[in-house]
Amino acid sequence: MSHHRHAITADNAPAAVGPYSHAVQSGGFLFLSGQTPLDPATGKLVEGGVGDQTRRCLENLQAVAQAGGASLADAVRVGIYVTDMGTFADVNEAYATFFAADPPARSTIGVAALPLGAQVEIDAIVALPD
Repeated sequence: MSHHRHAITADNAPAAVGPYSHAVQSGGFLFLSGQTPLDPATGKLVEGGVGDQTRRCLENLQAVAQAGGASLADAVRVGIYVTDMGTFADVNEAYATFFAADPPARSTIGVAALPLGAQVEIDAIVALPD
Protein backbone atom coordinates (compact mmCIF):
# COMPACT_ATOMS: atom_id res chain seq x y z
CA MET A 1 0.00 0.00 0.00
CA SER A 2 1.43 3.33 -1.06
CA HIS A 3 1.07 6.49 0.99
CA HIS A 4 1.39 9.85 -0.65
CA ARG A 5 2.65 12.78 1.34
CA HIS A 6 2.79 16.43 0.44
CA ALA A 7 4.65 19.14 2.37
CA ILE A 8 2.72 22.34 3.12
CA THR A 9 4.23 25.79 3.62
CA ALA A 10 2.10 28.68 4.86
CA ASP A 11 3.14 32.13 3.67
CA ASN A 12 1.35 33.82 6.59
CA ALA A 13 2.90 31.72 9.37
CA PRO A 14 6.35 32.19 10.90
CA ALA A 15 9.20 30.58 8.99
CA ALA A 16 10.33 27.23 10.38
CA VAL A 17 13.25 27.52 12.81
CA GLY A 18 14.64 24.14 11.76
CA PRO A 19 14.62 21.57 8.96
CA TYR A 20 10.91 20.73 8.94
CA SER A 21 7.73 21.52 7.01
CA HIS A 22 4.91 23.60 8.44
CA ALA A 23 2.70 20.58 7.80
CA VAL A 24 2.52 17.34 5.86
CA GLN A 25 -0.66 16.14 4.16
CA SER A 26 -1.12 12.36 4.09
CA GLY A 27 -4.02 9.92 4.14
CA GLY A 28 -6.83 12.43 4.64
CA PHE A 29 -5.03 14.24 7.45
CA LEU A 30 -2.85 17.29 7.85
CA PHE A 31 -0.05 16.84 10.39
CA LEU A 32 0.88 20.32 11.67
CA SER A 33 4.34 20.89 13.12
CA GLY A 34 4.60 22.64 16.45
CA GLN A 35 4.09 26.38 16.33
CA THR A 36 5.70 28.71 18.82
CA PRO A 37 4.27 32.16 19.57
CA LEU A 38 6.21 34.00 16.89
CA ASP A 39 4.61 36.97 15.19
CA PRO A 40 4.75 36.09 11.48
CA ALA A 41 5.32 39.75 10.56
CA THR A 42 8.34 40.29 12.82
CA GLY A 43 9.62 36.77 13.54
CA LYS A 44 9.79 37.68 17.23
CA LEU A 45 8.00 36.23 20.26
CA VAL A 46 4.73 38.01 21.04
CA GLU A 47 4.60 40.28 24.07
CA GLY A 48 2.54 39.30 27.08
CA GLY A 49 1.98 36.21 29.14
CA VAL A 50 1.33 32.58 28.36
CA GLY A 51 -2.30 33.31 27.40
CA ASP A 52 -1.14 35.69 24.66
CA GLN A 53 1.48 33.17 23.57
CA THR A 54 -1.11 30.37 23.44
CA ARG A 55 -3.41 32.47 21.23
CA ARG A 56 -0.53 33.30 18.87
CA CYS A 57 0.42 29.61 18.58
CA LEU A 58 -3.18 28.74 17.70
CA GLU A 59 -3.43 31.61 15.19
CA ASN A 60 -0.23 30.35 13.55
CA LEU A 61 -1.63 26.80 13.45
CA GLN A 62 -4.83 28.12 11.87
CA ALA A 63 -2.76 29.80 9.12
CA VAL A 64 -0.96 26.51 8.44
CA ALA A 65 -4.22 24.52 8.44
CA GLN A 66 -5.74 26.98 5.95
CA ALA A 67 -2.67 26.70 3.70
CA GLY A 68 -3.38 22.97 3.60
CA GLY A 69 -7.06 23.42 2.74
CA ALA A 70 -8.42 22.79 6.23
CA SER A 71 -9.29 24.62 9.43
CA LEU A 72 -8.11 24.28 13.01
CA ALA A 73 -11.78 23.63 13.83
CA ASP A 74 -11.22 20.22 12.15
CA ALA A 75 -8.43 19.25 14.58
CA VAL A 76 -8.69 15.71 15.90
CA ARG A 77 -5.67 15.89 18.20
CA VAL A 78 -3.65 18.71 19.73
CA GLY A 79 -0.39 18.57 21.65
CA ILE A 80 0.59 21.41 23.98
CA TYR A 81 4.07 21.78 25.43
CA VAL A 82 4.59 24.23 28.31
CA THR A 83 7.67 25.24 30.27
CA ASP A 84 5.64 25.78 33.47
CA MET A 85 2.71 23.52 34.38
CA GLY A 86 1.66 26.28 36.79
CA THR A 87 0.34 28.12 33.71
CA PHE A 88 -2.07 25.28 32.84
CA ALA A 89 -5.20 27.32 33.72
CA ASP A 90 -4.06 30.31 31.63
CA VAL A 91 -3.30 28.05 28.67
CA ASN A 92 -6.72 26.40 29.00
CA GLU A 93 -8.50 29.76 29.11
CA ALA A 94 -6.89 30.91 25.85
CA TYR A 95 -7.28 27.46 24.26
CA ALA A 96 -11.01 27.35 25.04
CA THR A 97 -11.62 30.44 22.88
CA PHE A 98 -10.55 28.37 19.84
CA PHE A 99 -12.27 25.10 20.77
CA ALA A 100 -15.47 26.01 22.64
CA ALA A 101 -17.58 23.05 21.45
CA ASP A 102 -16.44 19.48 20.72
CA PRO A 103 -12.74 20.09 21.40
CA PRO A 104 -10.20 17.66 19.93
CA ALA A 105 -8.29 15.05 21.90
CA ARG A 106 -5.35 16.71 23.64
CA SER A 107 -2.20 16.22 25.66
CA THR A 108 -0.41 18.86 27.71
CA ILE A 109 3.20 18.08 28.49
CA GLY A 110 5.61 19.98 30.72
CA VAL A 111 9.06 20.48 29.19
CA ALA A 112 12.31 22.02 30.42
CA ALA A 113 12.62 24.55 27.59
CA LEU A 114 11.25 25.48 24.16
CA PRO A 115 12.88 27.12 21.12
CA LEU A 116 13.61 30.84 21.29
CA GLY A 117 12.50 31.08 24.94
CA ALA A 118 8.82 30.43 24.23
CA GLN A 119 6.58 29.44 27.15
CA VAL A 120 4.31 27.28 24.97
CA GLU A 121 4.38 25.34 21.69
CA ILE A 122 1.38 23.64 20.08
CA ASP A 123 1.06 21.02 17.33
CA ALA A 124 -2.01 19.39 15.82
CA ILE A 125 -3.46 16.76 13.55
CA VAL A 126 -6.33 18.05 11.40
CA ALA A 127 -8.81 16.00 9.37
CA LEU A 128 -9.09 17.25 5.80
CA PRO A 129 -12.58 18.06 4.53
CA ASP A 130 -14.21 15.42 2.31
